[in-house]
Order: sequence, then structure tokens, then C-alpha cells
Amino acid sequence: MARRAASEVIDSYSTSFGTATRLLPEPQRTDIRNLYAVVRIADEIVDGAAPASERAATLEDYEQRVLGAAAAAFHTDPILHAFAETAHRCNFDDAHLAAFFASMLHDISGAVHTEASVEEYIYGSAEVIGLLCVDVFFGGRRPPQAEYDLLQEGARALGAAFQKVNFLRDYADDTTRLARNYFPQTRFPLSPEDRDAIIADIRRDFDAAWSAIPALPKRCGVAVAVAANLFEALTDLLAGTPPATICAARVRVSAPRKAAIITRTAATGRRLR
Repeated sequence: MARRAASEVIDSYSTSFGTATRLLPEPQRTDIRNLYAVVRIADEIVDGAAPASERAATLEDYEQRVLGAAAAAFHTDPILHAFAETAHRCNFDDAHLAAFFASMLHDISGAVHTEASVEEYIYGSAEVIGLLCVDVFFGGRRPPQAEYDLLQEGARALGAAFQKVNFLRDYADDTTRLARNYFPQTRFPLSPEDRDAIIADIRRDFDAAWSAIPALPKRCGVAVAVAANLFEALTDLLAGTPPATICAARVRVSAPRKAAIITRTAATGRRLR
């Protein structure tokens, strides 16, 4: 029941990641889904309707339960129980999890971002998730140091790329409804020059990430390549979208285009750009 509950979270929230995880072997498929479920629940706490003080207290309580999960044999919360098995098997670093929750707490605080704080935020909200995924892909075993260094750099770059794509895709909602600006070097409304600079930065992250994907276990690498190609397709779409549209609506890659990307990447495991 615990694993099924965690799987339902990713299937409900993300078609791109949900599809990519289906290409993973076991136990990595289950472990990634268990990790995603905890991350998504934390995100839901952050964006909930309760007053900020209540959300912060709830998040801090959840953080303590997540950090202590691996030490307990049983949890009444099925998703936390599933995560605990994964955290124990994959030797998750508590510092990575703490960095994630610190970034989530920043969203609740409503503090205005600087360029330095955004870098720290992206590290905690996305790059450490990439590092945890590496732990999953290798089952908690550490590969040789040179290979591990490459994988860590690539994982952080891919996490950053995914997060920045999400920021740009969700620019309208973040800046208007949530009053958040993850691009402090820009001002609303977004200009063509700002959009192009953001896209160029995202592409640099993808370049760094792709250099490390071949070092992953083969089937894990294919799944990661699918997710990367899907997000690069969204990057291309955003690059061709007028800033006025980005400021007003959420653009999406069409279902037929996604299906084509998944099919081609699953067959080759390669970058499509």
C-alpha cells in the first residue's frame, strides 16, 4: 500500500517525470517515486491556503519526520513509510534533505530574492534532488571518485535546468498570484532580452548535464535522457514564445510531441537537439 500511495502522487502531478520513471528498472523506479512523493507533499504544504505561520510550522514538523524516517521500522503515513525504505537503502544524506526544506521554508517566508539567494534556493529545491537521484540510481553505493564527481556535477546542472525551466514556464502564476520572482535580475513584465538570457543560462545547464548522463547505469540513463529531452523541448518552446505570453499564460509541449520525444529517446538514450 505504501509504494502504491507514493506512485499515485507522481502519476497525478507530473506526466513528464511519471513517464520517465516507468523506464527505470526496479528498485530505482519505486525509489524515485517514493522520493518524488515526499518532495511534492512538502511543496503542497508551502503553497497551501493556511496562514504563513501555520504552513511554516507544518513544514518544519514534516521535515523532522522526513529526516527521522529511515531510523524507524514503521510509519502510519504510507508515503513516509515508503520513503523511509528508500532513504535507508540509498543512504540519503540528511544535509541534502535539510537543504531542500530550507528552500521550501524560504517560499513561505515571502522574502524577496537576490541573485545570491536564488542560487541557494535552486541548490536546495532542485540540485540536491538530483544528488539524491544519483544515490537512488547507484543503490546507495558510491562509484569511483572521478566518476562520482562528474555525476554530481551533472545531477546538479540537470536539477538547476529543470527548476529554471519551471520558473520560466510558471512565470505568470509565480509573479502575479504567488508574488514570487525567481529571476531577480529581471523586472515584470519580462523583456525579450531577459527571456533570451534566461534561455541561454538554461541551455548551459543542459549542456553540463548531458556530459554526465552516459556515466549513469544504462537504463537509468535512458530514463533521465527522456526527462531531459522533454524539458529541452519545453525550453525550445519558451524560447520561441513572446514574453507577453509567458507573462500571461503557461505554455506546454503538446501530447503528440511528448510522445514522439519519449519514443525516440527510449530507443537511443541520446540528446535530440
